[in-house]
Amino acid sequence: MNTALYIARRYLFAKKSTNAINIISAISVLGVFVGSAALIIILTVFNGFESVILKMFNTITPQLIISPAQGKTFNPNTVYFNELKANKSIYSYTEVLAENALVRYDNKQAPALIKGVSSDFLKNQSLDSIIVDGHFVLQNSSGPNAVIGSALQAYLSVNPSDAFEPLQIYSPKKGVKGGSINPLDDFMILNIPPSGVFEVQQEFDNLVIVPLSFARELLQEENNISAIEINVNKGVDPDKLQKQIADKLGDAFVIKNRIQQNQALYNVLGSEKWMVYIILTFILIIAIFNIIGSLTMLVIEKLKDISILSSLGAGKKLIKRIFLLEGMMITLTGCIFGLLIGLIFCLVQQHFGLVKMGETGMLGMSNAYPIALKWKDFVLVFVTVGIFSLIASSLASNLSVKKIDRLNQDL
Repeated sequence: MNTALYIARRYLFAKKSTNAINIISAISVLGVFVGSAALIIILTVFNGFESVILKMFNTITPQLIISPAQGKTFNPNTVYFNELKANKSIYSYTEVLAENALVRYDNKQAPALIKGVSSDFLKNQSLDSIIVDGHFVLQNSSGPNAVIGSALQAYLSVNPSDAFEPLQIYSPKKGVKGGSINPLDDFMILNIPPSGVFEVQQEFDNLVIVPLSFARELLQEENNISAIEINVNKGVDPDKLQKQIADKLGDAFVIKNRIQQNQALYNVLGSEKWMVYIILTFILIIAIFNIIGSLTMLVIEKLKDISILSSLGAGKKLIKRIFLLEGMMITLTGCIFGLLIGLIFCLVQQHFGLVKMGETGMLGMSNAYPIALKWKDFVLVFVTVGIFSLIASSLASNLSVKKIDRLNQDL
């Protein structure tokens, strides 16, 4: 039997002669309990927001994108790209032709990025989740349609349900130097009706998505494209495919995964979560260090026991370990119950959405605070409490042997 653990457990549950010790110990447990529960709840809420934001971005962002290292366009009709298109591990292979142009609607106009996409783009079944008005339709019986970003729609006051007012898109003609009597002769002008409005983030909300055939006609580009967007089948590792493609294409092309495409977003989400973790950890440290006061008073009360143990042959290391374990048990008890209550709260919020953000949800989703549980967060909180509990308990346990020689003499 572990002697130090046995005695520490007896001290933990034994009634103290001074009621203040029980009160301070209870406050220490309560502080760690509340701090641990709050920390795990905040981390899971941040995970929830992160998953919601990344889900919206992933709807419009492919798992892999291939673009030329130099220049704006390249010819996709090569042997390797044809083999890649037929690769069975690839779910969708979207050819993209994108360029800036001027968009006019009614009496308003604004610059926008025109993104022409091939039919595989519509394999993404989550596209309707980012639509805030109309439908995500790029082609119907009447011809090509455009889906525009919410920022552009707000500026131009576009009404997707008005079939009689199309978007007018102006793009400079290739090979024309300008100087015509009529400046409009220098532009390729095409009309296209808007079918829907999507909303993701400011970076994408100034975008006009059109069929690839329409973009080719507008930009007068018969063969070349700007990029290839790839999504893989379930069970396929996109990073492994990225490396294979990079080895084949060499330095002539740049292949990016989702994190590399949205590096700034991932950095912001990660830094915000860690800042909140650090702030709440400081609060938790204050609660943990209450244990020093509790153990100090316990040492004072148990001076006679300490002297008797020393007389019976117990070394200083054993006595220190008793009070070290006592402090660890107090704080870890609060931590475990805090994590348990935090888990229960998160599961209830996840299934019933008791705590609301406001009147309306984001992009038509539930207006309850999102929750995403990750076991690593529970380990992180437990290890954090354990480390600072060990430090605080070590400082307090040193008091138990500080004047042990004088105690033996007095006894």
